[in-house]
Amino acid sequence: MILLTSDLRERLLVNGRQPDADHVPVVKFFNPLGEGVWLATELDADGDTLFGLADLGEPELGSFSLADMAEVRLPFGLGIERDILFEGLFPISVWAEAARRTGSIRAAERLLYAAYRAKREEV
Repeated sequence: MILLTSDLRERLLVNGRQPDADHVPVVKFFNPLGEGVWLATELDADGDTLFGLADLGEPELGSFSLADMAEVRLPFGLGIERDILFEGLFPISVWAEAARRTGSIRAAERLLYAAYRAKREEV
């Protein structure tokens, strides 16, 4: 799977030129066989260094390498995947706080999307 389409790459690069903003995540990557979820908001001009929320057992904000993710080889010929249905919806600060409180990005995702759906049903 192509981890970044040209559109996603461009959106991440645009955000990377505004590093102090509280961006909404552009893309979600995940390990289909276990631990490992990354929400990327920015891409540096080097084309490799992403910034966002990473969860390899404990969620934390920071930088991670696109090349390193692309090199991961998992059993059954799998690798790190991009969630093609992902919608960021919330700024990275909201994701980070929810992940910290729930213990993981996956748990935060369930909580945030449930709250979002409930809010939409109120309207």
